[in-house]
Amino acid sequence: MGLCSLADADRAAFEYARQITAYYSKSFYLSARILPPDRRLATYALYGFCRHCDNLIDTPRRRTRSEIFREIQFLTEELQIAYNTGESEHPVIRALIIVAIRYSIPIEYPLDLLKGITMDIQQARYETFDELTFFCYRVAAVVGLMMTHVLGYKDKRAFKYAKQLGIAMQLTNILRDIKEDKEMGRIYLPQQDLARFGVSAQDIFNERMTPQLRALIKFQTRRADRYYFEATPGISLLRTDSQYAIYSAAKIYQGILRKIEAQNYNPFVGRVFVPRFQKIGILLHEVLRTKLLSAQEKLCPVHSGINR
Repeated sequence: MGLCSLADADRAAFEYARQITAYYSKSFYLSARILPPDRRLATYALYGFCRHCDNLIDTPRRRTRSEIFREIQFLTEELQIAYNTGESEHPVIRALIIVAIRYSIPIEYPLDLLKGITMDIQQARYETFDELTFFCYRVAAVVGLMMTHVLGYKDKRAFKYAKQLGIAMQLTNILRDIKEDKEMGRIYLPQQDLARFGVSAQDIFNERMTPQLRALIKFQTRRADRYYFEATPGISLLRTDSQYAIYSAAKIYQGILRKIEAQNYNPFVGRVFVPRFQKIGILLHEVLRTKLLSAQEKLCPVHSGINR
């Protein structure tokens, strides 16, 4: 039975996840809408869970650190019980566990995400890029790994590339959100890189757009681009009828880097975004390209196994 034939209570959980996706990530929502129905619903469920976890610390509230830790611990325990029993009354876990069972998503991925959220409470600085990439793995790359199970893949190497793409997208988020993050006392740019470029934390907190800071942002932008470049070959390892959504999402996110370049690497002049008309253009281009690719595969079939 597909996800489109859900019981009413389960359907309500997926609708809740869809609304979360539509509200918090217009880019992700737009890309997901062009997926086949079952995978579209599954994508909403994954995003709904991930966004709920992120909001525990990103949404301004009056809760203390210890109270937020208890929330994360509750989610961890509820997730473990859901994986054992196959059900949950928690709205975001209810949809997630249905998807996790259907697409064989290991529990380690959502648990790693919760560990990443815990890191974000405990740590407002990262000394090295290796430390930062470990954080990016937990809060973003595991999302790509879960999505690979949902989208289906022709080759298990797709998971390695999904990890790279998740890190690329998180590095993009970090560059886009420097102003917002510093207002919450967070600087995600590695401390070693700040020292290497002669940038102080006070330069960021006081929004001093020095030549050194501009050079640092340019360097980090190029670093993120490199991760996109390394990740792109892996998209062709996904099911053909899923590829366009990920190509589109990657190009839309890379568009954020181009907007950062266009404002001369100044993160303080306003939050950058890719206009809706541009996103739609990217989506239409990728849908057409995928349809042509699918037609070619039917004419010249390649014998390879496809999971899901």
